[in-house]
Amino acid sequence: MTTTPNPAAPSSSGVPPPSGARSGWAAGGTMFAAVLMMINGVLAIFEGIAALAKDDVVWRVRDYTFKFDLTAWGWIHLILGIIVLIVGIGVLKGTPWGRALGVALTGLMIVLHFLWLPYQPFWSLIAIAIGVFVIWALCVDRSRDPF
Repeated sequence: MTTTPNPAAPSSSGVPPPSGARSGWAAGGTMFAAVLMMINGVLAIFEGIAALAKDDVVWRVRDYTFKFDLTAWGWIHLILGIIVLIVGIGVLKGTPWGRALGVALTGLMIVLHFLWLPYQPFWSLIAIAIGVFVIWALCVDRSRDPF
């Protein structure tokens, strides 16, 4: 009776598995990151709508270096939210462009929420933390790398 070794299991010689072996944690993290990107995109769309409607959801800021008109912030959030939602769907489908664009756009969303801190501080900190996890998850899973 012969058995075939599991390539993802660590060998008894202490040699790590081949680089092409898919890590369950990283693969699950990538799927979770894609879902978080889509949710973050939808929430950015709602932030944009709230800023465009000049609702009381957004705090008024007086002296701030990056102070834009709320309408400008609304359009920035709305457009970037739609793009992040689309790229999140691409990451979920496993498209070749999805991960690279996902990392780049999530980095842009982190910067956007850093600049948005005075307007919605609690949500901005949460969105930044989510963005850091998404970037980590998209960079760690190397299972679909062409290299």
